[in-house]
Amino acid sequence: MKRKVTFIIATLLFIVACGNSETNETGNKEVLSKEWDEIVTSSKGTEVNLFMWGGDEGINQYIDKWAAPRLKEEHNITLNRQPMNTEEFMQKLLTEKKANKNEGTIDVIWINGSNFKNAKNADLLLGSFSKKLPHFQEYIGTQDQNANYDQGTEIDGLEAPWGNVQFVFHYDSSKVDIPPSTLGELKQWIHDNPGMFTYPNVSDFTGNTFVKHLLMKGAGEESSLLTKRFDKKVIQDSEEYVWNYLNDIKSDLWRNGATYPESLTKLDTLYSQGEILMTMGFNEARAESLIENGTFPDSTKSFVLKDPGSISNTHYLSIPFNSPNPEGAMTVINFLESPEAQIAKMDPKMWGEGTVLNFDKLSEEDQQMIGNLNRGESVLSTEVLNEYKLPDLDTGYTEWINNEWANRIIEQ
Repeated sequence: MKRKVTFIIATLLFIVACGNSETNETGNKEVLSKEWDEIVTSSKGTEVNLFMWGGDEGINQYIDKWAAPRLKEEHNITLNRQPMNTEEFMQKLLTEKKANKNEGTIDVIWINGSNFKNAKNADLLLGSFSKKLPHFQEYIGTQDQNANYDQGTEIDGLEAPWGNVQFVFHYDSSKVDIPPSTLGELKQWIHDNPGMFTYPNVSDFTGNTFVKHLLMKGAGEESSLLTKRFDKKVIQDSEEYVWNYLNDIKSDLWRNGATYPESLTKLDTLYSQGEILMTMGFNEARAESLIENGTFPDSTKSFVLKDPGSISNTHYLSIPFNSPNPEGAMTVINFLESPEAQIAKMDPKMWGEGTVLNFDKLSEEDQQMIGNLNRGESVLSTEVLNEYKLPDLDTGYTEWINNEWANRIIEQ
């Protein structure tokens, strides 16, 4: 009899659990049909867990010291920043998806590129939500390229643009008089200054993007390459230039190219300690906070390569399929797309990255605030950055570089 009762209770608990799972999943989807005022009202007094890379102190301060207090004041939302590498929370979501766990712990994720492509293909995201955001509608719009494609993958409203950064090189101007302006000049500088330059392992986003510039140069048709999905012919036309260039500079890199920094943080450390004279990375203004806190020397300046140009990258915020608080997530993302939040993010004392908002759609007051913003002496002018700005490539090229680099460079 006891066994029978135990079996009945277990069965009932299983049915209830399944029912709750279906309810949670249905409830999450229903938020997409709610009116905006209802979404905002439902989010009041809730907590929102934002999972994001936590390796930059300026970014962390922007979230913790600027955004979180204002969200609390304006919407009574408690924003919890959860530092975690993208690969880790992607695996977490994938595991939860396979286990049919329809109420998780993540409300908002910072995502783009191949991670977004994988999340979309695995159905890990809530649904098409970005068009519901008032600030997206008013200041970005559905015609914006960044609202439609993320490195070759159609967005379909599954993520909302959050920030735009551009790839620049940083150098110590007290030791480097004139920085190189082309890939050819950079190669010659490396040969003339052995041991003073390196780039991160290509498993790191920064190192991978450095190699993408070689791919663009090798293709010899930069403008058309940027508008295409992954094309094997581009690889065939470019690979000889890419691997010849990297093998040519290898012996004159830091530690003779025997090892490569595993991350941008490691590369920055080498630069700050004077072991190398250049570092690199996305975010044209990121050096300002590092100069201010004494990590980088005051003499740090930046440059872009005029040939082939400077890759830019847009990153996004999205909502997982099993967010426990999708209303709060949408309210937070809308706030982070506001002119107030975007302009504050441009301040190098906070984050320093570029805005995703259409400048022409901003009020005259907001335009003037951006115009008056002092981004710092190490930051190139907007005119120079825009002149050589290139959109990022399809994620297929990122994967190709990851797959080929070790065989072509490390084992040579």
